[in-house]
Amino acid sequence: MLNGDMVRGRDFIIVGQQPWDTEIGSNCKNIALELSRSNRVLYVNSALDRISLLRGKNDAKVQKRLAVIKGKQDGIELIQENLWTYYPDCLIESINWIKSKAVFNLLNKRNNRLFARSIKQAVSKLGFANTILFNDNDMFRSFYLKEMLKPDLSIYYSRDFMLAVDYWKYHGTDLEPALIAKSDICMANSTYLANYCRQYNPCSYYVGQGCDLDMFSGYTGTEAPGDMVNIPRPVIGYVGALQSIRLDIELLGYIATQRPEWSIVLVGPEDNEFKKSSLHAVKNIYFLGGKDPSLLPAYIDVFDVCLNPQIVNQVTIGNYPRKIDEYLAMGKPVVATATEAMSIFSEYTYLAVTRDDYLELIERALKENSSELQSDRRVFASSHTWANNVTEIYRAINDFNTKKQNNGGTH
Repeated sequence: MLNGDMVRGRDFIIVGQQPWDTEIGSNCKNIALELSRSNRVLYVNSALDRISLLRGKNDAKVQKRLAVIKGKQDGIELIQENLWTYYPDCLIESINWIKSKAVFNLLNKRNNRLFARSIKQAVSKLGFANTILFNDNDMFRSFYLKEMLKPDLSIYYSRDFMLAVDYWKYHGTDLEPALIAKSDICMANSTYLANYCRQYNPCSYYVGQGCDLDMFSGYTGTEAPGDMVNIPRPVIGYVGALQSIRLDIELLGYIATQRPEWSIVLVGPEDNEFKKSSLHAVKNIYFLGGKDPSLLPAYIDVFDVCLNPQIVNQVTIGNYPRKIDEYLAMGKPVVATATEAMSIFSEYTYLAVTRDDYLELIERALKENSSELQSDRRVFASSHTWANNVTEIYRAINDFNTKKQNNGGTH
């Protein structure tokens, strides 16, 4: 990493969708950890809202937030050197159900004001100054934070096309483009989302994606999982949540029926559509259920070809598929649906447009696989680290600042 790519000694405020105490993986948490190597970082959890309080009043996480609001507990917690998380000491209203845009906007501004006031207290306590605000897709609760916190630089980070989800669609259709437009910089983890942001803000950058791949790249096991031992080869496999909004059920059925000599192995929890699907009646499709994440490399290791049979829709077209990196980190041939987000993998994967493409490309992947190709895949996947991802974030910040100086300080 060149020194010119770095941003050092700055104070970052991070707001977003996922709290620090989430059990699932989080882009933003990984970015925060990496930023804190050279900067101070305050990771702000979303404020407790009234419906969450009512529905989860006995939940330990809700109780913790309530204790902070009541002044019984300090909301600032040190995670590691230069990195703190913050539980806001305010209760905001649950307003997304309100259909009147005028009423929603009025109450949303009030929520933002309470949220901003709480953040300012934490910022003051930590002695943060000349801050950089990094907003991870939080288009409602953090809509006014640029105006209210007055950071030196405001960044909107897009990692999913949120407007494809009903919860965000109604009010977000107006608010997200407006938030993108007024942010100083927009950053995205896929080329599709960078282009989407660029419609509203010319200072939009593709910054790539980091992944935790040590578990996959360092796998040294030799024994197949017990429920894989008697499955005939070749094994064409998928690991991940089986969600009908993302995966093509008909495509999986077509592959299995057209090539009965292949074993189609699906490892992951099923949604209701998958549970009810006719795939369960197909003899060469094997549903193995959800597994502990630590076991997934052992399953992928048995796969002869890995799949990502996505449906192309607003949810998937711009989504960065982290599982592709996991497959490639183990050197596996991958056949996936061609989307704009998949374009960066085009030299190392087989990209299908039609269902017959899938048949042809799986056959080709089985025939062409070699130790040289496996090595190339591993090397490519290893470049997708959080350090490299944050380096791209730094480059975008430095590029924006250079252009701003050259333009006399204007956005």
